[in-house]
Amino acid sequence: MSLFLDILLVITSLLLVLLVLLHRAKGGGLSSLFGGGVQSSLSGSTVVEKNLDRITIFVGLVWFIAILGIGLEIKFA
Repeated sequence: MSLFLDILLVITSLLLVLLVLLHRAKGGGLSSLFGGGVQSSLSGSTVVEKNLDRITIFVGLVWFIAILGIGLEIKFA
């Protein structure tokens, strides 16, 4: 179980770095390279940005659960 949590933590950490870098800042980010640069007239963000936000939150939650699992394993093992 420890090996699984360690591998999960490394993978989710790298994914979080990549996903955060893909988010658009004030001046535009890497997401504009993949079609995220087109603004919608009705809302402040595009479908790509909304999906990127959802994926980032999901990966962040998995990362947090992996951290908690490693902490509990260290405490009780």
